[in-house]
Amino acid sequence: MVNTEKPIIYLDHAATSWPKPPEVTDAVIQAMLNDAANPGRGSHAMAVRASRILFDTRKHLAKLFNIKNPNDIAFTSNTTMSLNMAIKGYLKPGDHIITTSVEHNSVRRPLYYLEQTIGIEVTYLESDEQGSLDIDEVSKAIRPQTTLIVVNHSSNLLGTIMPVAAIAELTKKHGIKLLVDAAQSAGILPIDVKAMGIDMLAFPGHKGLLGPQGTGGLYIDPELQLAPLLHGGTGSQSEAREQPLVRPDRYEAGTQNTPGIAGLKAGVQYVLNETVQKIHTKEWALSQRLMEGLKLINEVKLLGPELGEQRTGIVAFNVDGVDPSELSFILDQHYHIAVRAGFHCTPLAHACAGTTETGAIRASVGVYTTDKEVDALSAAIKEIAKQYKA
Repeated sequence: MVNTEKPIIYLDHAATSWPKPPEVTDAVIQAMLNDAANPGRGSHAMAVRASRILFDTRKHLAKLFNIKNPNDIAFTSNTTMSLNMAIKGYLKPGDHIITTSVEHNSVRRPLYYLEQTIGIEVTYLESDEQGSLDIDEVSKAIRPQTTLIVVNHSSNLLGTIMPVAAIAELTKKHGIKLLVDAAQSAGILPIDVKAMGIDMLAFPGHKGLLGPQGTGGLYIDPELQLAPLLHGGTGSQSEAREQPLVRPDRYEAGTQNTPGIAGLKAGVQYVLNETVQKIHTKEWALSQRLMEGLKLINEVKLLGPELGEQRTGIVAFNVDGVDPSELSFILDQHYHIAVRAGFHCTPLAHACAGTTETGAIRASVGVYTTDKEVDALSAAIKEIAKQYKA
């Protein structure tokens, strides 16, 4: 039977990238067919091959992020797990933490949980309407009890790029650790943990790194020791009651997602081959093209950095008189365009943008997005706005 449905225009890459490079799908399938044994839990050939997949993927990630020792990367199921590992594994009662008003709930909720349970104190720095942060405000917020600064590299609503290196200068000066949420930047913006002064880097495998869902990781500086989030089997030191101290075993209890990590390896290799700079240049150009098209529509209000300023490939906006959820439904059902509507798990950022009451539409581009596709969104929004105005 021939599929006559109009092809989807996928503009929701900030949630998860799609489609994946063919080599990612092939790597997952090959791992399932040939290497699906339990890594680190046996000496037979298939288990050794499974272990090699994990090690090779760590090496690729280490190259991408300029990490000296690949074993300082712990695999997780997503950025949320990575952030929970870092936050709950590092903080202690009485600690003071600085973060921003444009953080994802993956930061806000673990911090709130620790506020309620062990008595940490959190300062949320206000960003402006575009999501930008005043570095002087970061400096003023530091106290003797400050142990950690948590910041996203790029806002998942506004696309704003945070001054991570400048923040790191403050953390090094005051002996504070820096945790960076790279959910919207890994594989899209250059990340060098050494040059940027990053102590912990939480990243997803399924977004800019183009891997499957259910993959992610946390880089932990070798000088840092975190309390493990999970305790259990590691395939090493099985006779001990305590979790092993050796990395990455200390942070990787349980069977790893070998097929997913095989796909992640292929995705990271794709990014390395294309280069992050080339990917960012393309996605920035697409975001600018989309903004230029939307700015021609009087009913549209764009969020985030102004046209011409640096951002990731995220363009959030609202249309006067149209509920964002309804607009998203129309785009999906009548134009076959996939975007995301709502509050994007970041209510604090919506407060900064002034969209707490409405939420917003978020379009986000990826490595395979074309000029034609972003133009199709602009044209659809123009038609819809005209219909509602009439």
